[in-house]
Amino acid sequence: MSAAPQTQYARSADGTNLAYQVSGDGPFDLVFRNAGGIPIDLLSEDPGFLRVRKRLDTFSRTVWFDHRGMGASEGDPKDYRAEEIFDADLIAVLDAVGIERPTLVGEDASGARVIKFSVTYPERVSALVLINSYAHYVREDDYPWGVPPESMDRFVASLKETWVARSGSLEVLAPSRFADERFRAWYARAARFSGGPDLIAEMVRAGLEDDARPVLPYVSVPTLVLHREGNRYIHLGAGRYLAEHIPDAKFVVLPGDDHLFFVGDTDALVDEIEEFLTGARSGAEGDVVTMTVLFTDIVASTERQARVGPREWSRLTDHHNAIVRGALARHRGREVKTTGDGFLATFDGTGRALRCAAEILAGARDIGLDLRVGVHTGEVEVRSDDIGGLAVTIAKRVCDLAGPGQVLASHAVEAAVAGSGIEFADRGDHKLKGVPGSWRLYAVASART
Repeated sequence: MSAAPQTQYARSADGTNLAYQVSGDGPFDLVFRNAGGIPIDLLSEDPGFLRVRKRLDTFSRTVWFDHRGMGASEGDPKDYRAEEIFDADLIAVLDAVGIERPTLVGEDASGARVIKFSVTYPERVSALVLINSYAHYVREDDYPWGVPPESMDRFVASLKETWVARSGSLEVLAPSRFADERFRAWYARAARFSGGPDLIAEMVRAGLEDDARPVLPYVSVPTLVLHREGNRYIHLGAGRYLAEHIPDAKFVVLPGDDHLFFVGDTDALVDEIEEFLTGARSGAEGDVVTMTVLFTDIVASTERQARVGPREWSRLTDHHNAIVRGALARHRGREVKTTGDGFLATFDGTGRALRCAAEILAGARDIGLDLRVGVHTGEVEVRSDDIGGLAVTIAKRVCDLAGPGQVLASHAVEAAVAGSGIEFADRGDHKLKGVPGSWRLYAVASART
């Protein structure tokens, strides 16, 4: 996982210290006002966000900063609602970084704020990008989008009640990753760091009630409005309204139904920003990195589940998951995802992968489960929250050929750890389904931990 850029501080006009980070060194300056409240340091723990940041870095210098009173920034977060304080904070960060006229990127509730800033200080803004945003989000007779006024209290009360287990809201905010247990746990933890239930509910209400509609005709900078087509949190009509009322705004409907900007097809989103600023698209290619890929699988899981019943099976799989994740942590493995009854993980060291596999098998045996493990080393395409490429397919095929309680490895693995003391038994040449050629495989006979 890429480290977060160094956190620095700017001092606002009233003396409040504001935490910010700068990434990239491209020719365009972006200032990203994310509205989710997740601290900038914690954002860098999510691979989807890292993907967005890395792609922006190829053509821009991007500034990320925490709202006052949130994350590493000082101050009372309630002051953020005052437009003069928002403006002063933004100017303080611009001046600290040495940016004269950046493109301001606003998403969700921050869209209305950057719109107003651009009208008040047109000399400090070169362009606007608005992502899944709105001018106002309370329904009125001539404005059919948002929360009905009579439902606002109930909406805010519901938000308070569910804040502790914040991940429940991801069914609407990030449906494409709702089934990802690790993402849900990370998001719930990160969201809690942004504030308690009462504070966040009050901030959300203020954001929904904010109204930039009167100033939309006075926006004088080029504007790009991006909105996900199936967004259930901020409906598409609210984004279209922005584009229709900001002079000469460009409106792009993005595929997908995720509201969070760093979830879903982030490449399509960054493509549009890149073309808007540079006039061209460089295209998105995943990082190709040589690493060791490990697949695990519970042998005869369906039969075992039928035999022991759902309650005992749930207990066993919970224990199994804890064993695998503990071993990955000790051997510096990265869990990519669960795959039915197993795991997909990567390592930057082949020996650690094999020793981790041996530990996982031993731990599984202790709770009465037989596992098989497949390991291969090769070039892997690293995507936002997944990996791909032929090396991943090979590792899966090798795992499928492994016997109960066996770690089976490709020749690339055996060659990579020559002289390490890890012992192998030659299992001969095999055809791997869908993979060209013949592959010599080796069973790991000894991988001392």
